[in-house]
Amino acid sequence: MNMAQDFSILAMIASASIVVQFVILLLVVVSFMSWYFIFLKLFTIGRAQRRTEQFERDFWSGSDLAELYQSAVNHRHSTGSLERIFEAGFREFSKLKSQRGVADPSLMVDGARRAMRATYQREMDRLEASLAFLASVGSVSPYVGLLGTVWGIMHAFRGLANMAQATLAAVAPGIAEALVATAIGLFAAIPAVVAYNRFSHDVDRLAVRFESFMEEFSNILQRQAQARLAGAYEAKGA
Repeated sequence: MNMAQDFSILAMIASASIVVQFVILLLVVVSFMSWYFIFLKLFTIGRAQRRTEQFERDFWSGSDLAELYQSAVNHRHSTGSLERIFEAGFREFSKLKSQRGVADPSLMVDGARRAMRATYQREMDRLEASLAFLASVGSVSPYVGLLGTVWGIMHAFRGLANMAQATLAAVAPGIAEALVATAIGLFAAIPAVVAYNRFSHDVDRLAVRFESFMEEFSNILQRQAQARLAGAYEAKGA
């Protein structure tokens, strides 16, 4: 047995077959992309959570809705998802309220709810961006690594055909080189799966908070519209 055989990761990759090297290179590139999206989503979702909590505190502190709307308009480029949903709903409600032909409170509230729902879908698409990539990396990378391993083992056993006597020392380097592909595949898959599950949970929680806010805000707009209609009837009766 050659005791000087180098079994370091880099040495085994360098001595692997072309197919195995290509598989390893592909997995390394995918792993770097996965980590890029992991950090990107970490900051994006964290920022969305902080801004949602801040706006909920401002909204339920009794602040005037018109002032909140004006603040959202003035700081549109730095507002959070929930604030943009509020802005869309209040803008549509104000437009319908200013129209003379629209007096039914349910019509005004339905218009505001549709505007909020459209903005909600856009915000959810933005928050869920790249999650599909992490899910794909987590599910496919082990199989890609296994493909490289199978190919490498086949290549190692083909090399034994030209040997008079097959020994463990002769086949071990080729098998070790092939198994590196599976190890790198798992290295790429495990963080992607963990991140995907965590981010999916966080996005789902934000979605529930957004939907709850839309329902509660719709109720507030409904009461305002009914109060406006009642005031109009009183003015006519007077």
